[in-house]
Amino acid sequence: MSTRQDQGEVAERNADRGTVHVTSFEAPKRPLGALDAEDAANLIAAASDVALVLDGEGVIRDVSVGSAELSLEAYGSWIGQPWIQTVTAESRPKVEALLRDAQARTQRRWRHVNHPSGAGPDIPILYSAVQVGSNGQVVAFGRDLRSVSVLQQRLIDAQQAMERDYWRLRHVETRYRMLFQMASEAIIIVDSATARIVEANPAATLLLGETTKRIVGRAFPEGFDAESSQALEALLARARAVGRSEDVPVRLENDPRPFVASASVIQQDNAALILVRIAMLQPDAGLPRAKSMLLRVVESAPDGFVVTDYEGKILTANLAFIQLAQLSSEDQAAGESLERWLGRPGVDLNVLLTNLRQHGAVRLFATTLRGEFGSTAEVEISAVAVPHGEQRCMGFTIRHVGQRLAAEPRAARNLPRSVEQLTELVGRVSLKELVRESTDLIERLCIEAALELTRDNRASAAEMLGLSRQSLYVKLRRYGLGDLSPDGE
Repeated sequence: MSTRQDQGEVAERNADRGTVHVTSFEAPKRPLGALDAEDAANLIAAASDVALVLDGEGVIRDVSVGSAELSLEAYGSWIGQPWIQTVTAESRPKVEALLRDAQARTQRRWRHVNHPSGAGPDIPILYSAVQVGSNGQVVAFGRDLRSVSVLQQRLIDAQQAMERDYWRLRHVETRYRMLFQMASEAIIIVDSATARIVEANPAATLLLGETTKRIVGRAFPEGFDAESSQALEALLARARAVGRSEDVPVRLENDPRPFVASASVIQQDNAALILVRIAMLQPDAGLPRAKSMLLRVVESAPDGFVVTDYEGKILTANLAFIQLAQLSSEDQAAGESLERWLGRPGVDLNVLLTNLRQHGAVRLFATTLRGEFGSTAEVEISAVAVPHGEQRCMGFTIRHVGQRLAAEPRAARNLPRSVEQLTELVGRVSLKELVRESTDLIERLCIEAALELTRDNRASAAEMLGLSRQSLYVKLRRYGLGDLSPDGE
């Protein structure tokens, strides 16, 4: 029968049987019968990363490696060894099953087998075995699974990382929920865009006299008197602008008790939420009238006043300091170090803090204050440390003395009158300036002594000092000493 007739009969058979699932060649002898041993070897090598030729006892008689990476392994030493001895202990039952299935000529199955490697981890190979010929020879086809193993390991690592992140977030959320539910203060979370309540804790629902289901979704503020509603709207607007706002007093419509509200912005995904805290003012929490008056005076004082923590971080500041520092609001200063505006960075504030921690107070510390837009002002600072109370803090009074210094003569402003005053400059000015001040002081004192000894005879004083009369007159003018008229001598 011709080849064309064979193909026609096969096609007719397939048409009669309908759709056929092909599992093997229909007529392997006709298209593959002309292959010799060399062609078969090339075909086997091309079809697999590793190919093993085994005899009927399962001993490796030949090896073909088609992968460049696998060729670095010592596969040549396998020849003459039983296949089962070239794999790891847990893979030996799989090798036995492969040989058994091949000899029984049952349906071929692929099995994952690991080979030990002296260069690192075990090498995973996916094998399938086929018996060829009549003498029991078996050919095992292997596919390198290392790339698949790497991807699987990466997938496992990613899944484990996701699981760890998930459980960490769950724990954080659980703690947040517990704090949110147990807080004694009313906490309301408001959508920044719509000003509607997203969530409220039990204290908030009790305060507003509603259940959680009824309060969620309602507009905020609601349930407060007219003045308090306006104050809360301004509170939300300020929180949107700067991220947080100061406390404002509020009252409910049918509750005479005084409350205080504050707000801060929190980010969740791509949305901004505002956390509003409402706490009741305790009757004994208010300051006495005299103390309240003192606070209002400090707030309105023409001298700057700043309260910091023990590290120099600003807690609050009055309006005078805000103006000296060229800021637009107190929020821009809160949380910043006073060193940002004070004197020389790394020097003046450290000197102040060290003296405050050691002595508790500093008086008339001369330095400069730098504004946000480049202006500088001569200032004097008096400070006190408050180590006791709810929070340790330090208070700084900052007085602008630029106009007073401008009215003083240059010599009187810059030149110390005594060695004691000169030593007080240590820590306030640089060593170079301090040496210059010391030189001027000594020079002036010597000139005064010479004039006193010569009873104001300029010629004799110049000769005593080893100066020319012209040089002496220059120094007298510099220090403002004596009568410098042409007749004075």
